[in-house]
Amino acid sequence: MQITRTRWFTPLVAYLLGAVMFAAQWIGGNPRSGLVSLGIMAAFGTFILFGGRSETVRGLRGDGRDERFWQMDLVATAMAGMAVIAVIIGAFLVELARGHDGNPYAALGAIGGVTYLIAIVVLRLRR
Repeated sequence: MQITRTRWFTPLVAYLLGAVMFAAQWIGGNPRSGLVSLGIMAAFGTFILFGGRSETVRGLRGDGRDERFWQMDLVATAMAGMAVIAVIIGAFLVELARGHDGNPYAALGAIGGVTYLIAIVVLRLRR
C-alpha cells in the first residue's frame, strides 16, 4: 500500500505544514499569526481525518481514490495552476507598469514556463 493512500497521510502533512508555518512566523517575529496558521492547518487536517465516509473527503484524504477521482484531481490541479499562472502574469505586468523589474513574479513565471516545457518534452518522448 502506498503511503499516500492511507487515511493518515494528508492530515499528517497538514499538521506538519502547520508546525512549519508556525515556526517560520515565530522566527519572523509574529508568533500570534503562526498560531493562527497552525490552528487553520490543524483544523483542516482534523476535518480530513475525521470527515466521515464522504467520497470527497476520502478522495482528498487518499484512501478513497479511484481512476475517476485521479482524473478529477488532475483537472482540478490544472485549473488551480492556470489560476496561479494568470495571477503571476498579472502581478508581473503591474510591477512593470509601476516601473519595477517584475520580480519575484518574473522568476515564478519562468519556473512555471520552464517546468511546463520540460513536462511537454518528457511526456511527448514517453508516448
